[in-house]
Amino acid sequence: MQTYSHSDTQLDQIKLPPHSVEAEQSVLGGLMLESSALDKIADLITQDDFYRFEHRLIYRQIVRMSELAKPVDVITVAEALEISGELDKVGGLAYLGSLAQNVPSAANIRRYGEIVRERSIMRQLVEVGTDIADSAYNPTGRDAAQLLDEAEGKVFQIAEAGARGKQGFMSMPPLLTQVVERIETLYGRDNTSDVTGTPTG
Repeated sequence: MQTYSHSDTQLDQIKLPPHSVEAEQSVLGGLMLESSALDKIADLITQDDFYRFEHRLIYRQIVRMSELAKPVDVITVAEALEISGELDKVGGLAYLGSLAQNVPSAANIRRYGEIVRERSIMRQLVEVGTDIADSAYNPTGRDAAQLLDEAEGKVFQIAEAGARGKQGFMSMPPLLTQVVERIETLYGRDNTSDVTGTPTG
């Protein structure tokens, strides 16, 4: 009979995409405690930055209610989700209540939002990295220069998106620049000639 060690469990956890459930919960809980706190993170995150599906639904509903100038708290959010048929999908009133109870205040919501956004960018980098590797293994007629151009384009799309809420992500563009420079080094893009092989004459 095969046995599994604690290290096997840790290995499985390492394979999960980057995320912070705690930060996501803190953002949502803070918004239900203080709806005006949305102004502190509206420029920073969108529903797509949340890793958990139910958190995306909750955040989307909170944003909708805020745009309509409706009061936002545990009860009103639960009611809105029930009307849209999504309350059970997010764990019901009990889960919404736990989100608000586990956050003392919305004072640090900007920082929680930065963590959520940072993990979202990391997941995008993982996805793009996988795409780049797949393209390198299966170029389908493209040469190295074309693959490099595609890789740079994908990476800089993430860089541009990462500029959202600049205060917390000043270090991200340099990081992405290093990634591109590394790709250029691997492909020898810094050579002045595109000709490969040994030059003659």
